Amino acid sequence: MYLTVGLAQIYPKIGDVAANLQTHLAQIETAKAHGAQLLLFPELSLTGYNLQDLVYEVAMQPTADNPIFRQLLEASGDYDMDLMVGFVDTDRRARYFIAAAYLSGGKVVHVHHKVYLPTYTLFDEGRYFAWGDSVRAFDTRFGRFGMLICEDFWHASPPYLLWIDRADVFLFHSASPGRGLDASDRLGSARWVQLVNQAYGSLFTSYVLHCNRVGYEDGLNFWGGSTIIDPDGEILCAAPMHEPALCVHTVDLNQIRRTRTRLPLLRDERTALTARELARILDESPDRIVSGR
Repeated sequence: MYLTVGLAQIYPKIGDVAANLQTHLAQIETAKAHGAQLLLFPELSLTGYNLQDLVYEVAMQPTADNPIFRQLLEASGDYDMDLMVGFVDTDRRARYFIAAAYLSGGKVVHVHHKVYLPTYTLFDEGRYFAWGDSVRAFDTRFGRFGMLICEDFWHASPPYLLWIDRADVFLFHSASPGRGLDASDRLGSARWVQLVNQAYGSLFTSYVLHCNRVGYEDGLNFWGGSTIIDPDGEILCAAPMHEPALCVHTVDLNQIRRTRTRLPLLRDERTALTARELARILDESPDRIVSGR
């Protein structure tokens, strides 16, 4: 089975949801012309990243009752294209979440709330957002997928949980600022993310699709460099650094089976042992637990 994937590496306008929606719709139309069946947008693609006090103004719920999501849902059906979009979700108790929604055939298939909120150095997400509390795979017409947002996949446990929950394709998106300038020709943060994503592809013998944004916000420079990585850890498609781009590539989902036949890591994974040892560690060493969230 083949799947044509698009990575919409865009430059969102902070706080301007209406303008960002038009960018999404234009990218969907262009991606369709290139045969895309699945299109990923970056983290907080509908709102911009460094929102601070704008969080409460741009928050929305991913339903057809919301005028923004209604148009995206209609586009997913009209263009026969599955979408992963980033937005600020809110619940009835006025909690706000960095969220990703997977849309298909005019319906919301799955919503993921960011589990790890960086609140250190130049990041301040914990001041404005609530923590997500689940990591779950979900079924699509193309197979079983899992979504993670930026810092989520900087930790080993969320991708591992998706793998054990039978995800064969990982959808990652981010708003990753550039950091780590040195004598090399690449940003340290960009190089690190690429290495981690290649490691996930090969360790979990799965496809890793990563869409990062570009542009500037309040002194932050987002580096782009979106990638499609196969189950052998090879980069199949890479978007340019520091400029908007649409990267479209057709992947062979049968490669997952071929790689796992050659390298049966999933077959040999001992999940019961992992669960047992984690329970022991938590029981014996409570002083090692940094956060109960």
